[in-house]
Amino acid sequence: MEIILALSIGVLTASGVWLLLRPRTFQVIIGLSLLGYAVNLFIFAMGRLKQGAPPLVSSGEVDTTAFADPVPQALVLTAIVISFALTALYLVVLLTARGITGTDHVDGHEPE
Repeated sequence: MEIILALSIGVLTASGVWLLLRPRTFQVIIGLSLLGYAVNLFIFAMGRLKQGAPPLVSSGEVDTTAFADPVPQALVLTAIVISFALTALYLVVLLTARGITGTDHVDGHEPE
């Protein structure tokens, strides 16, 4: 399970960096989104992945190693909402810039 998670974080990060280096604005926005997803998965993985662990604490002796940490889950949930809003803002700026300049190239003009 850990190797699949590590590989997916690596693939998302590599794809995001590759798209950030592309000359089109839409590809840069998708690259930023992929990097955000990779960071969210990384933070979520820091909260320990447990399969078959009970979600509630029973009365009596509490073993904290049997439960996932809720703080990374709350951080990831907040980050998902913020990244969705930022992606919407990026798309509005992209459409406005394309309307003004007539191109979606990152530096504002097409190469000859």
